[in-house]
Amino acid sequence: ESLTPAQMVIKIVNEELTALMGGEAARLATANRPPCIVMMCGLQGSGKTTHSGKLGLMLKKQGHRPLLVACDVYRPAAITQLQVVGSKAGVPVFEMGTQDPVKTARAAVSHAKDHGNDFVLLDTAGRLHIDEELMDELRRVKAAVEPTDILLVVDAMTGQDAVNVAKSFDELLDISGVILTKLDGDTRGGAALSVRAVTGRPIKFAGVGEKLEDIEAFHPDRMASRILGMGDVLSLIEDVESKLDQKKAEQMAQKLSSNRFDLNDLLDQFQQVKQMGPLKSVLSKLPGMEKKLQNVDVDDRQMDRTCAIILSMTPAERKKPELINPSRKRRIAAGSGMKVEDVNRLLKQFEQMQKMMKQFGGKGKKRRGGFPGMGMGGMGGGFPF
Repeated sequence: ESLTPAQMVIKIVNEELTALMGGEAARLATANRPPCIVMMCGLQGSGKTTHSGKLGLMLKKQGHRPLLVACDVYRPAAITQLQVVGSKAGVPVFEMGTQDPVKTARAAVSHAKDHGNDFVLLDTAGRLHIDEELMDELRRVKAAVEPTDILLVVDAMTGQDAVNVAKSFDELLDISGVILTKLDGDTRGGAALSVRAVTGRPIKFAGVGEKLEDIEAFHPDRMASRILGMGDVLSLIEDVESKLDQKKAEQMAQKLSSNRFDLNDLLDQFQQVKQMGPLKSVLSKLPGMEKKLQNVDVDDRQMDRTCAIILSMTPAERKKPELINPSRKRRIAAGSGMKVEDVNRLLKQFEQMQKMMKQFGGKGKKRRGGFPGMGMGGMGGGFPF
């Protein structure tokens, strides 16, 4: 009875969207006898090789011992690309040159059993379009190693085409799940709705950025919230927990509460926030921010410019900004490639921030106003966060 009609409609739509996308998060299948074999397939350019590495890194962080296997013997430098991705992720890569991918897949599974790898990720070949030759090869690989999972990698930016591709692959290969890439873009997840509805196969993972860490388990309820512009705070919390230093966060909280926050700490905060990916993507997970960010240009380079100014200061200047006189400002501006006005603006914003911290730290005082100097305009209208 406490809900308004509008809230009730949103609640119903949210529940239906969640159900339409599968209701619950789907996991990778487990094998009775290790290793679990995951066959990655999809069209050329969908991101199979990169997402094989992302999935390998995710599994490694979960305590598994994955093995990447180069089964794409047609695309130039495909094997080299997988080796580079594997090296960055710290995951071993198995390859046997450009011989028959079926033989490579069989040998890789045997190698994994001998070396204790509990997951084998097969990076298979793709084509610009679905053809009989490609499908015949994929079917032979499937018959040879009997994968526990066949994951189709599709680009969410392609919209309805992603659905057509998923339907075709499912009919020919009987896929077990989907990885949707580029869900950090402006697609809002329309493909996520259709892929599940048309194929009946769960979306198991979502690619949400360019870095190897930018992959997450797909949660239908969270995607429904994103589509409705309600944010995705749970994913944001998980992102923060996995990428930010907990000890540093606790130390920072103590400094803030006792008003001992200096420019060194501000620099550290910027560097930690940058680890979480594009700022617009981070902010869009907050409730109500999606619409507000639509016409706002969030320039991540503003954060880099602010960091450059702070890095051009001496340790003493960072600790005591009041030491910075006009001649020092000129030196800092020249060292960072910025203008003296930019240095002045940063120092003014930092001074406002310290005043705000005093308001937070003061016992029994009411917090007044908002966050001075912390707008979305970067150097032009506040800190870039």
